[in-house]
Amino acid sequence: MKVNKDVNMKNDYTKYLFFTGKGGVGKTSLACATAIKLADEGKKVLLISTDPASNLEDVLGCIVTDKITAHKALANLFTININPETSAEEYRDRAIEPFKNNASPEEIHKIREGLSGACTTEIASFDEFSRFITGEGNPEIYDTIIFDTAPTGHTIRLLELPAAWDDFLEKNPGGASCIGPSTALKSSKDRYKKVMTSLRDSKQTTFYLVSRAEKASLKEANRTSIELAALGLSNQQLLINGVYDAIDKTDELGIKIEAMAKKQMAEIPNELRTLKRMEFPLLPYNVLGVQKLRSLFNKDLQKIIIDQEILVQAESLNTKSNLHELVDALEADANHGLIMTMGKGGVGKTIVAATIATMLAHRGHEVLLTTTDPAAHVKDFINQLSVWPKTLTVERIDPKVETKVYTDKIFEQKSKHLNEEAKKLLVEDLKSPCNEEVAVFNAFSKAINKAKRQFVVIDTAPTGHTLLLLDTTGKYHQEILKTTTLNPDRITTPYMALQDGDFAKILLIALPETTPMREAEALQKDLKRAGIVPYGWVINQCLSAVKHITDPLLMKRASNEAAIINEIKDHLTNRTYIIPYIPEEQLLPAILSIYDTANVHH
Repeated sequence: MKVNKDVNMKNDYTKYLFFTGKGGVGKTSLACATAIKLADEGKKVLLISTDPASNLEDVLGCIVTDKITAHKALANLFTININPETSAEEYRDRAIEPFKNNASPEEIHKIREGLSGACTTEIASFDEFSRFITGEGNPEIYDTIIFDTAPTGHTIRLLELPAAWDDFLEKNPGGASCIGPSTALKSSKDRYKKVMTSLRDSKQTTFYLVSRAEKASLKEANRTSIELAALGLSNQQLLINGVYDAIDKTDELGIKIEAMAKKQMAEIPNELRTLKRMEFPLLPYNVLGVQKLRSLFNKDLQKIIIDQEILVQAESLNTKSNLHELVDALEADANHGLIMTMGKGGVGKTIVAATIATMLAHRGHEVLLTTTDPAAHVKDFINQLSVWPKTLTVERIDPKVETKVYTDKIFEQKSKHLNEEAKKLLVEDLKSPCNEEVAVFNAFSKAINKAKRQFVVIDTAPTGHTLLLLDTTGKYHQEILKTTTLNPDRITTPYMALQDGDFAKILLIALPETTPMREAEALQKDLKRAGIVPYGWVINQCLSAVKHITDPLLMKRASNEAAIINEIKDHLTNRTYIIPYIPEEQLLPAILSIYDTANVHH
């Protein structure tokens, strides 16, 4: 394994570079820094974000739209954000075009409604993204095209799509109802083949697996590496971000963080050991703007900025950890209900969900803990407990399992009076990649239903994915109200359940950093537009809630948190809950011990 810790490296970059990994590991920072480095070297670079919750604008400090735009300060850097919603709308327009002259407005409306699911959004995004690899989406010739991708589960799904649709369209040449006529795809089968050939060619494409020196993050990178290799995408490199090296070797917290990172790196999964690897240090500043992005690859510039930053110590805010107050409030309201953790990848939705579920169960409540995240780590945390609370049940909404249950059920219902030929057609029809979305939605609905009798804590997938699920929920709600024969007052759809603030408590999880805060704020706005008002915010990994820090780098990062936490408290929510930074492998027991009855009196 080649490890390159000096980031002033010579690197023969391929034409297509993909940055992928668990949410919050720094994919966007590293993708932007690489784009700037190559632009500085005179290369013409196109940087594309495929993340529905993209923050390219924040990081680059320039306007990024769904049209190719030149960076204001760097003449040969161009950016574009593939907005899934815009892509889907354009896709629907193309699908409807052939029917415009010979279909009634009602029929056209019906076709448009049929194309409103999340799978349409996914296929449209891939359709758009594939055009940049074949060159058809590029008005100019670029030396390098960089893809800053959505969190891993989403990316893998995007890369699996061509094969899934290719197979499906081959067996259903008339096209599938949920994606409209196959002619609406800009990408023909030949184009998909061309795209996959380019992605599999190691002279053309490199996949950068971005991780932190943390168990969950490395586990995710390992899983991604295996899944990409299974798709024939084997030119991979590992980038470890945020590697901490203590300045004050007597700081207790610093020593722990450093030791834990070293241990994780020593136990790195086997598949990752064979990859070429680069490491990037933890910095006392937010990597925002061109100069700070340049510093990621320039040690001299990094040192200048670090020295400047550490000199300016802002007033430190000593925040108090108070998650127990949230559990007190949930318990005081009722002995059942829905609790959902939402936010960008990597902010700690899963650990917060696991902690709340365990605390409620310890207090004697019946609790179901489940997840809609394709990269589910809920069990990993719960398995850290030496004894599970008797009243806690842990499940996972597994898309593959749910799809099988759903398609088996539909087949049984619809095949009773069909002949063998019609049954074969039905089996093929049920292989549509769209059914996965419907199946996950059904499982989500069932979990919501259980919350009428007990506490149900749902750890959701990263933001973009969650918004697609909520979009499906809203479409389902409209469909039910249109087709029901019951009195609408007697119906509660999942969407209505989420809008009921007494029943559903939506918690936005963030970190005490600018970008995660802004992303949680954007999610809050999206939810409010849909009539869903978050209950409160949980700010995870707060260094400012840890006493006796002496390491200058950690002190600086802790003092940077004050402005963020105050902004959240003063302008974004009435309820703010703080969890301190805890450098422990057994994270769930460590958090629970803070709120143990010995330390906290209810």
